[in-house]
Amino acid sequence: MPFRITVPLVFVVAFASVGVGGLFLSDGVRSKGKPDVIKIVSSLPRSGSARGQTDSIVQGIKLALHEVNHQITLTDGVTYKLEYLDLDDATAAAGNWTIEQEIANANQAKADPDVMAYIGTYNSGAAKVSMPILNKAGVLMISPANTATSLTKPGWGGRHEPQCYRPTGRINYTRVVPADDVQGAVAAQWAFELQAKQVYILDDNELYGKGIADLFHMTCEERFGIKVLGQESIDSKQQEFKPLLQKIKDLKPDMIYFGGTTQTKAGQVFKDMIAVGLRCPMMGPDGCYETAMIESAGKAAFETAPFYATFGGLPISELQTGRGPQFVKNFTDYFGKPPTEAYAAYGYECGLVALDAIRRAGRKDRDAVREAGLATRDFVGTIGTWSFDANGDTDSKTMSVNVVKDGEFKFVKKLELKK
Repeated sequence: MPFRITVPLVFVVAFASVGVGGLFLSDGVRSKGKPDVIKIVSSLPRSGSARGQTDSIVQGIKLALHEVNHQITLTDGVTYKLEYLDLDDATAAAGNWTIEQEIANANQAKADPDVMAYIGTYNSGAAKVSMPILNKAGVLMISPANTATSLTKPGWGGRHEPQCYRPTGRINYTRVVPADDVQGAVAAQWAFELQAKQVYILDDNELYGKGIADLFHMTCEERFGIKVLGQESIDSKQQEFKPLLQKIKDLKPDMIYFGGTTQTKAGQVFKDMIAVGLRCPMMGPDGCYETAMIESAGKAAFETAPFYATFGGLPISELQTGRGPQFVKNFTDYFGKPPTEAYAAYGYECGLVALDAIRRAGRKDRDAVREAGLATRDFVGTIGTWSFDANGDTDSKTMSVNVVKDGEFKFVKKLELKK
């Protein structure tokens, strides 16, 4: 995967010192914040079409805090009030996350000595921006949704990745969903199980989308003998893609794979695929696994050809182990309706992990919380028991594939990569 962090890092360097002064009082004495308050921050796109997914993540976090009555007693003898800050890393004008807003959120968290955990980001590209800032601050990051492999694993991105996100040499970033090296591979396996002999790949030319498309491409050819007819990056600012889809139709693919998200026009690609008369299945990753995807293409389009979405975990309907069943009950009781978007469970998981790390740290200390978070082992979560590995990745490999049917995503099967 090409190394594409250069520009964001320029911004990070320029902005990293902004807000550092907030850690100190005017006389130069280090501020310790409020002595009986611990804050947990989330940074997610709260504006734009990702709002449905991030609403569910935020609800999951709020439920985790509600279950402990927004307080926690540590071995330092203090009972702390837990405060939650729901930050938006998107803007209404952009309709998606922006570099500037994610930098501002990371610096706000860095400058507030009461912040012990940062839940985010939703977009892998946003993580690239905030990871170095929060690494210098020693703040534990827990992502409910990032899947770009290069964020944590050497050899998957540029030659400076992932070290460039860890300027202190210590690891502070974790995620509760499997990375794309797992998801891209199981997507290729699913294409093979559907007996696809040749596929055409599109991507949005962004970190997450192109990264997973490249992995799908590689796995199709190397492991399953599926012919890749071509791979092309789209310009997500375009309004439609019918000429491109007509060209692809002439090649007679058995499947189209789209590496990208609803926000980078997955729905429009599917809609235009149907419009030009292409009736093969289309598949996308978890960035397409949301109600907004169905709405953007129009429900009628899915009556003509199947659309599959892989997901780094299990949908709500399949949470039958660990804390899954109790989570669904508690969520329904608290919010008055069951969770609909799959990421609700992963927002909740992040909240639980943050609380567990703070509890095991035993004191209000960023580095102690960071170390405790990285040391999470045999954690009983919403999809079973898992641990963080040395890179901060979950060792869970549970994946699923879902299809749009009757206007909503329906579970098809659990996927496990065959060796």
